[in-house]
Amino acid sequence: MPSLRSITLPLLGLGALVAVTTSCSGGTGSVEAAAPVTIAVSAVPPSSIVTTTTAAPTTTMAPTTTAAPTTTAAPTTTAAPTTTLAPNVEVIGASAVPLEAVGSRSGEATKAIQQRLIDLGFWLSGVDGEYGLTTRQAVMAFQKYLGLEATGKVDEGTAAYMAAFGEKARGQSDTGDLIEVDKTKQLLFVIRGGKTLMVLNTSTGNGLPYEEEDKNTPGEIQRGVSLTPSGLWKVNRERPEGWWEGDLGEIYRPKYFKGGVAVHGSNSIPNYPASHGCVRVSVPAMDLIWAFDIMPMGSTVWVHGG
Repeated sequence: MPSLRSITLPLLGLGALVAVTTSCSGGTGSVEAAAPVTIAVSAVPPSSIVTTTTAAPTTTMAPTTTAAPTTTAAPTTTAAPTTTLAPNVEVIGASAVPLEAVGSRSGEATKAIQQRLIDLGFWLSGVDGEYGLTTRQAVMAFQKYLGLEATGKVDEGTAAYMAAFGEKARGQSDTGDLIEVDKTKQLLFVIRGGKTLMVLNTSTGNGLPYEEEDKNTPGEIQRGVSLTPSGLWKVNRERPEGWWEGDLGEIYRPKYFKGGVAVHGSNSIPNYPASHGCVRVSVPAMDLIWAFDIMPMGSTVWVHGG
């Protein structure tokens, strides 16, 4: 079986070492001795002897001068800032060829658009110059990813962003193998080993209440709110072949992960939330998921956003 990629899937050290040298200087005192003292005795009778008393020698301490400590900081060396990329970032650089605003036209210029989309991680069926369903879906997914108007057509702005954008599209997850559904961006990311393998356009629950007849049980009414439940789920059942009549409409080759909510193929994947709660992808994208076992039983599905 071919690999997924073979089918066009896609500061440290600031405040460095500061050496501090402290030099201290101090003075010592000197002692000056007094001159010798001589005591004289007169030759007179003992009763007349007068004794002369001389004061004790005076010792004068010279003042001590102590220099204030001097602190000299060594020159500071600042390391150049280091930029560390997140583990799920893949840099590919700007487009090597100019990209034209082809609108939705087929032709040679569209081949360059298709190849660039694949390089950026947005899945489409091939580089054939035909502006078909999967090319339109990939363009819409790119526009959603960057927050552009998601028309599915390559206008001047879309072509310019596509040429200049230098990283592969990626989900929020940077570990493990899973399917990540971003309800804010309305995109589905296939994550392998913490890196985004490919991105698919999707449409999730529109958040509106519904009241519709059950397609499988005529006369019974289904009521609820069209929500795609956020959380970590597991694929727990599936239907491998063709179209199936769900309670609220036809679904293609569904992979269920929460009750009746599934990732499934559809003929309508607009640029806004439109489903009853399921995660819609194009029919060719769903065939790809089955062909390469991208969502096997028990695999993780992470739904987030709003």
